[in-house]
Amino acid sequence: MNNNKRLPHTPPDTRHRIKELAYFRMIHESNLMCRQSTQMDRRTFAILCHLLRNVAGLSSTEIVDVEKMVTMLLHVLAHDVKNRVIQREFVRSSEIVSRHFNIVLLTILRLYKELIKRPVPVTSNCNDQCWKCFENCLGALDGTYIKVNVPAGDRPTFRTRKGEIATNVLGVCDTKGDFVYVLAGWEGSAADSRILRDALS
Repeated sequence: MNNNKRLPHTPPDTRHRIKELAYFRMIHESNLMCRQSTQMDRRTFAILCHLLRNVAGLSSTEIVDVEKMVTMLLHVLAHDVKNRVIQREFVRSSEIVSRHFNIVLLTILRLYKELIKRPVPVTSNCNDQCWKCFENCLGALDGTYIKVNVPAGDRPTFRTRKGEIATNVLGVCDTKGDFVYVLAGWEGSAADSRILRDALS
C-alpha cells in the first residue's frame, strides 16, 4: 500500500466559492462581523472603497476586486496577522496577498489630503469669547492611549483602567496645532501626572 498518496486537488470552482464565502462572511454577513474583521462598519467600509476607487484611482485587477483587496489590507492591520493567515482565509497565494496589500496601501497614502485635514489655527486677533482665556497660551498638551501588542508577561503594566493593553503617550502642540513634543513608551497603567513629571525632568 502506498502511503505517499497526494491529497486530491481542490477544483477551481470550489476554491472560488470558498473565497467568496470568506469575503461575504467578513463584510456582508453583519455589521458586527465587519467590525471584527476590519475595525469598521459596513457603511464606513463602503465609503473607504468608494474613495479609493473614485478619488485615488484604485481599480480591480483580473483576479481580485477592490473590495476584497481592501478587506485583506484591513484584516492585516486590524489583527496584526501574517501573510500566511490571509493566504489561508482568502485562499490566495502569498504573492497575490503581498502585491495587493501594497497596491491598496500606496493608494490609501494618495488619499492623505482627503482624509487628514490640518487644523485651522486661532489667530491672535480672534474676538471669540471662548478663546479669551487662552489669549497668551503657548500651546496645549494631552495624553492619549494607543493600543499595542506586548509580550504576555508585560501585559499587566500596559493594562489601562478600561482593561485595554495600551501605551500612554503625551503630546504637546503649538498654537498652530503642530506637534512640538511627543513622549511615547509609557505603560498604559502609568498616571498622567507621572508622565508629565518625566517630561519636565
